[in-house]
Amino acid sequence: MPQLNPNPWFFIMLLSWLTFSLMIQPKLLSFPHTNPPTNKSPATTKTAPWAWPWT
Repeated sequence: MPQLNPNPWFFIMLLSWLTFSLMIQPKLLSFPHTNPPTNKSPATTKTAPWAWPWT
């Protein structure tokens, strides 16, 4: 079965990952973020215990 032979497919996979890692990924990471993260502290809300009707 030819699909079990890793000779051509491993090289294609390795070449595509190297292309993505070295060329495409830095270009994508250089774009500005549309919604930058803020240093806003999370608001804590006080919760009350639930009054169960059968207790």
